[in-house]
Amino acid sequence: MSKGNYLTEDEKSDIINKDVTIELEPFLLKTEKVKASYYKKEILHGVSFELGKTEIVSLIGPNGAGKSTLLKVIFGLIRPNEGKIIFQGEDITGNSPYLNVKHGMGYFIQGGKVFTDLSISENLELGYYQKEQIPFEKRKDEVLDLFPAIKKYLTKRAGVLSGGEQQMLALAMILMKRPRLLLLDEPSAGLAPPIVKSLIDSIKKIRDKFSTSILIVEQNIREALRISDRCYLLKAGKIEVVDTPANILKNGELEKAFFA
Repeated sequence: MSKGNYLTEDEKSDIINKDVTIELEPFLLKTEKVKASYYKKEILHGVSFELGKTEIVSLIGPNGAGKSTLLKVIFGLIRPNEGKIIFQGEDITGNSPYLNVKHGMGYFIQGGKVFTDLSISENLELGYYQKEQIPFEKRKDEVLDLFPAIKKYLTKRAGVLSGGEQQMLALAMILMKRPRLLLLDEPSAGLAPPIVKSLIDSIKKIRDKFSTSILIVEQNIREALRISDRCYLLKAGKIEVVDTPANILKNGELEKAFFA
């Protein structure tokens, strides 16, 4: 964990002093004792967790802990060796990404992917589900209200946008389908600090505006903790700690995970 992504004492104090009372609705997503491998190497060793409706949960831990692997298993990019994935009360273990998107999942891949030769508006149209009852223009306006930095460039090619603006567009494309669950894999990777804060603020606004449940893997721990309701701390493919950001900081769990 780089020094730039760690928390100062003042930042720790701000998080610890927040009101940490959380009243969760019934869970939207749950994994039960999930094991998964890359090739023949097991990465996840019986991971179980829950994500409540409208909750923001961050997965934090050292590199190689299995955070991104868990997102891929949930989305259907990696089939688990053992265990179950329950989404909206249904067992979706082994479902394809196509089915998971159809049933209300969105997945932001690290770095974000856009069609650089198409305009911003055309990219958003590709993300729009044609059977939606809400007209395209109305949905587009709802989504772009969260990303004013790209709203004024609708006719520009996506390829001329900055890296941060392209990541905002990639996220906006996912939101055009209005997912109930949003999986975010390193949304701020490679971005300058001012852009990082703006993007992370937008993620919280997504939850507040659309009642979206969000599971985030983020290298910038200070920003992830700032917007999260709860955190799961992973180490070596196992969940070590589950708690609020405030309690994790109070108990020194981050230091134990990264430096012990």
